[in-house]
Formats: sequence, structure tokens, C-alpha cells
Amino acid sequence: MAAYGLLQRRLVTSPWVLVPIALAAWYAVETSGVHATVAGVALGLMTRVTTAEHERRSPAEAADHYVRPISAGLAVPAFAFVSAGVKLDGSSLGAMLSDRVVLGVMAGLVLGKFLGVFGGAWLSVRLGLARLSEELHWRDMAAVSLLAGIGFTVSLLIGDLAYGGDPQRAEAVTTGILAASVVASVLAAVLLNIRVRKRRVALDDV
Repeated sequence: MAAYGLLQRRLVTSPWVLVPIALAAWYAVETSGVHATVAGVALGLMTRVTTAEHERRSPAEAADHYVRPISAGLAVPAFAFVSAGVKLDGSSLGAMLSDRVVLGVMAGLVLGKFLGVFGGAWLSVRLGLARLSEELHWRDMAAVSLLAGIGFTVSLLIGDLAYGGDPQRAEAVTTGILAASVVASVLAAVLLNIRVRKRRVALDDV
């Protein structure tokens, strides 16, 4: 990880150098007994987001461009379907809604993620660390922040790690994660649709 971070600071961008080092870090963390996701988070934080003079886009943007189709189109859906395996009948949903842990998970995804993303953006602007584009409104940020409540990979992973020894509770938590994802998706879709309509009306008036 230190070598990867140093190469990022030295403006090295060759995937033939960076990818083997990243894979080695992933393998080392996995072998150490710590979950390999930690390596991915650490390497992601070390990936340069600024653009050098000779670059058209930063390494983080380039990596996102190449990895996103595989991640969003294949890895995340496959992980969600493989990990879900839960019952969605009436009795299961009723038991889920009476479980305080599941309700906490759902609140964390729908409300906690919204407060974290929206609150972090608002605080960054207020502290002068960032600025809001003139084309955006805080209502737009609020709608997009709700999308963060769609929890698959990390949420399912944490649920499995926390309650893997209790299959019944783990199943209920997984159902709660999927339910919260649906709620967050619907709320975000409604708000974004309202914002799009208002923008269209504003453009027509102009």
C-alpha cells in the first residue's frame, strides 16, 4: 500500500505497474485475516484525484471509467443475487418489521446515509472546502443523497460478518437491507422526477 501511494504521488499511471501492486496488497490483507475490502478502501483513498499537466483526467477518473461497467453491470448485481437468498413472504416481512436490529439497519441506510452524504456536502460548502455548482440546487443534492441508501455489497457484507453466527437474524438483516434499498430508490426516484419537471418548466419559461 505504501508503494502504491508513493507511485501515485510520483504521478505513475501505468496499469502494468499499479495493478500488480494493488493485487499484491489485496492478497496480503486477505491472507492476514483482515477482510480484503479494507485493502480496496485504502487503495481507493490513495488513488490520486488531481490531474497533472500532461493528463486529460485523473487516475481516479480513469479507473472509474474502466471499472464502473464491470462493477455496476456485473459484480454488484451478481453479489446481490448470490447474497440475498431470503424469504419475502408475509410472515418473514412481519417478523422483519418487529426486529429492532433490522429497523436500525433500515434507518441507517435510508436516513443515516442521507444525513451523511447531504450533511457532508453541506458542511463542506459552509466551511469553504467545496462549492455547489450554479447548475445545482440543494434539493438536487438531497435527492441524489437518498440514492446512497441503496445498500448491496458493503451492507450485505457487514450484515454477514456481524450476524453470520445467527442464520435467522442474518436473513432478517439481509431482507431489511433489500427493503431499505427499495425505499431509498423509490424516494430518490420521486424527488429526482419532481426536480426534472421543475427544471423543464423553468427552461420553458426562459
